[in-house]
Amino acid sequence: MADTHAVLNVPAVSCNHCKMAIEKAVGGLDGVDVVDVDVAGKSVSVDFDADAVSLETIEQAVEEEGYPVAGR
Repeated sequence: MADTHAVLNVPAVSCNHCKMAIEKAVGGLDGVDVVDVDVAGKSVSVDFDADAVSLETIEQAVEEEGYPVAGR
């Protein structure tokens, strides 16, 4: 198990709906342990098992919800 922490910059996050949508999408991925969306900070913090899920897959899940990832 390779525990990894990443913080994604997601400037389009602006409300509680954004937070819930992203947390549901990313939290549903196998290998994701914790996901927290900071609306004020416009960021997504993720703790995950890098052996089970890639950071690229996590970013794709965020973007599929309609929130482009602007960086890490």
